[in-house]
This record gives sequence, structure tokens and C-alpha cells, in this order.
Amino acid sequence: MGEIVEVGDRIRIRKGENVYEGILMPSDAGREIISVKLDNGYNIGFRRRDLAVEVLEKGKPFSATMPRMEISYRDELPDIAILGTGGTVASKIDYQTGAVYPAFSPEELLMLVPELSELANISGKEMLSIVSEDIRIRDWKDMASSIYDHIEGGYDGVVVTHGTDTLHYTTSMISFMLRELPVPVVFVGAQRSSDRPSSDAAFNLISSVNFSSSDCKEVVLCMHADMNDEFCHVHRGTRVRKFHTSRRDAFTSINSSPIARVYGGSSIEFLSDYKDESNGDMVLDTAVEEKVGLVKTYPESREVLSCLIDKGFKGVVLEGTGLGHAPMSMRDEIDRGIEEGMFFGMTSQCIHGMVNMNVYRGGRELKEKGVVPLGDMLAETAWCKLCFALGHYDSHDELREFMLSDIAGEITDRSHVDEYNYQR
Repeated sequence: MGEIVEVGDRIRIRKGENVYEGILMPSDAGREIISVKLDNGYNIGFRRRDLAVEVLEKGKPFSATMPRMEISYRDELPDIAILGTGGTVASKIDYQTGAVYPAFSPEELLMLVPELSELANISGKEMLSIVSEDIRIRDWKDMASSIYDHIEGGYDGVVVTHGTDTLHYTTSMISFMLRELPVPVVFVGAQRSSDRPSSDAAFNLISSVNFSSSDCKEVVLCMHADMNDEFCHVHRGTRVRKFHTSRRDAFTSINSSPIARVYGGSSIEFLSDYKDESNGDMVLDTAVEEKVGLVKTYPESREVLSCLIDKGFKGVVLEGTGLGHAPMSMRDEIDRGIEEGMFFGMTSQCIHGMVNMNVYRGGRELKEKGVVPLGDMLAETAWCKLCFALGHYDSHDELREFMLSDIAGEITDRSHVDEYNYQR
């Protein structure tokens, strides 16, 4: 690569006719890739070979620690645990090196977001360190157990930081694994990292900690509601979906209104009904079947289903078209799967509305074969629920009854028109 450079150095790279200047960042992509933070705030990666690199200014020595600070306990504030799984919402950026520090000790969290000290006595712990697309069922089991232990330890609420890409899968699964909660469990992420002026990390975290001491005893997700730092929406964990790749208001409640608006560290405005009391002792239940598929039907989707049957999968959630339809070419494989004891549930590729397999002949035939229409349940939520159901039941009748029962607000008898494209 030419001249030896170190993390934190300001460098100039020449690649062909193009010239780039910025700070050399740590790279987790291997020795063949270098990452540079450009002056506009964006990062860019280069292969090391064939690069002309010039050091413009040496950087400061890199340190991965943060200074300590004194924290006083305040009796009048709630005790809130902030648990980390990865992502950028609870992290601090070194502007010299571009490195990201995980921030999970109370001192680090309060240095990152000092406003939290006015809302709660904070305790922090990193449960996992994983990018959200790599989340596995075993991680959800560990996560549920850790949340349970913290609640049993006497915390007044739990906030869980999480990457956004699979956040709605996690909130759904944890909603089934943890039931009869005595306190809120609030998941939160960030679309924009802390090194960007448009970062949503601090506001989302402040709003989540504020809501975590409310009387809502559910698993919820708290994220920006619009592009401004005005308020966050609190979404039920089984009714939320990531709707946009990069906007700060990426998450939306589906077939349901948000539970609340949270105006940062100030007021909470409830928008719809929520569970405010438990019906018994808190339940931790992590019995889950892993061999469950989620198949989006499309004109040539037969082979995908065939593969799952051959591999011995126990159940499949079909994401059908319209009111709950699947191509005629899939019918033989559905028959084969049912004969081998596989459970099939039907959801819709449409975002809003309910499955209704009684309207057209194709839907009626699938229903007669044993495919179970899952109402207005989201496909991702249905997949999580079927994993959970197959961890507990074997017979088709038991599975059908469970899948059509409302366990955590994931299914209703009808979806209301006023919950379609609700006003923000």
C-alpha cells in the first residue's frame, strides 16, 4: 500500500484519477480492506492493493476506554436496566479515529446521553455483541433469560438496544417468550449512527428510558415517529415492521395504532389501549422449534417449499398474495407437506388488511386442505409464533387453536379502516 499508516491518521488516497481525503478508521472487513471517514461524514472502503496513500497528519494514540465519572443514586427515580445486543444506539464515536465504543456501563451511558440521569437510575450491561442480521434463536433464548433475571432483580423497567434490521423479529419472539410482565420491556435502535449530525440515537434512547417506567406491561419498540426530533412512537412488539431502509421514522405499526407518543424525556401521550396489569407471575418460556420456514409465494416458488419439506421442516408460514392465495403449482407440495405432518399458516404479502381464504375458490381449496388463515397477523410475527407453538404442541388442532389465539396482541378479529395509514 506504500507508506505505513495507523488508525486515526489523516490520509489522502489516489485511485486512478480520483482523490479522497479523510481519517483512517478501524476495519472489521479483514486486512485487505481499509476504511476511511470522509470529510462529509460518510465512510468508504478500498482494497489495499494498487492504492497510493499519503499521510497528511498523524492521529492521536487510540484508546478504547472512556473516563470514569461519579454517579449519585436518587431515591425518587426509577431503577432502569439498559441491556445491549449490538447496534449503534448505545455507542460513542471517537471523532479522531472514527472508532465506535460500546457504551454500557452507567458512566458511559450517562456520558453519552447525560439527560438519562434526570429520568432514572441507570444500570447497563451488554448481553450480546452481534449485528442484527446474524441474530439466531439461541440468542433470543439468552436475551429473554437475561431480561427475566433483571426484572426478577427488582428493576422498574428494562430497555434493550438492538440493531434495526431484525428488530421486529426480536420484539415478536420476546413477546411470546416473556409473558405477564410486571414492567415495560422497551426495545430501541438507531437508524443513524452517533457520528452523524442527523443521528436519532440519543433521542430514541431518552424516549425509551422515559417510557420504561410507565405502567405499560408489554414488550414494545420505541423509535422516531418522523424526521424531526419531536416525538417517538411506541409500537406493540408483535405489530411493528421496519418500513424504510434509512429514514429515522423507519418503523410503523401495522393493522394497529401505536401505543403512545413519547416526547423525549418529557410527556407521554397514550394513543391506544395497552396492557397495564399482569394476570399472574411473570413467565419465561424459551421452548422453540427451529425448523420452521417463511416462504413468500411467487410464480415459481414451488421448489423452495419442496426443499423445506425434504429437509424435514415442521411448519411453514406462507406469505401469500392478496387475501391469502398461493400458485396452483404449489398445491402438490402443500399436499405432501400436510401428509408428512407439516403445519401451514397463511399470511398476506399485502402490508395492511386481513387474510380471507373464503372469497375465491383457490383460497377455499387451500383452507380445505388444512392451510390455516392467520387473520391480520404480520408474516414475521406469524413465523416467530409458529416457532414458539411447535415448541409446545404436536397436533394440528392444538397448533391451529394456539395460532388463532391472541397471545400478545398479534391478532384481532378484524382490522379497522382508521388504522390504515394512520396520521402521524
